[in-house]
Amino acid sequence: MDRSSAAYDEDFYAWTQAQARELRRAGAERNNAPVDWENVAEEIESMGRGQKSEIDSRLTVLFVHLLKWLYCPDLRERCERGWRLTIREQRKRLIREIKDSPSLRPYIVEIFTEDYLDARLRAAVEADVPDGHFPVEPPFTLDQALDPAYPAELFPPEWRV
Repeated sequence: MDRSSAAYDEDFYAWTQAQARELRRAGAERNNAPVDWENVAEEIESMGRGQKSEIDSRLTVLFVHLLKWLYCPDLRERCERGWRLTIREQRKRLIREIKDSPSLRPYIVEIFTEDYLDARLRAAVEADVPDGHFPVEPPFTLDQALDPAYPAELFPPEWRV
């Protein structure tokens, strides 16, 4: 397996960005002239952007459900199973994305606050409560949000991923 193939398997996002750079370089040098290098590079780069978009979306959904779980006990009884399943699934998928593309971990840290603020507003709409019902500052860290044992009192061992 060559270095490029290894990078593909170890960090897909980083691979997409490196390949796009190399394709543009090769295109500028006019290697294999019939290939539409710029658009091929753009498509590969777009695959990486798609990964970022998926992480962004999943993180917001996770935060929405954690907020409702933590701050809407009256709704929890009716929605408990669905919320647990959603939290569990989003965590599992986010952890897999980070594992598949470790270079995206800093991106998740970067979008944490913005996604939390978006989730706070979305959770208020979904729970039909005022925006102020949820704290302005995140009540959990990123590591806690991704931790299958958080919050411990609400996620018994049999529910942990």
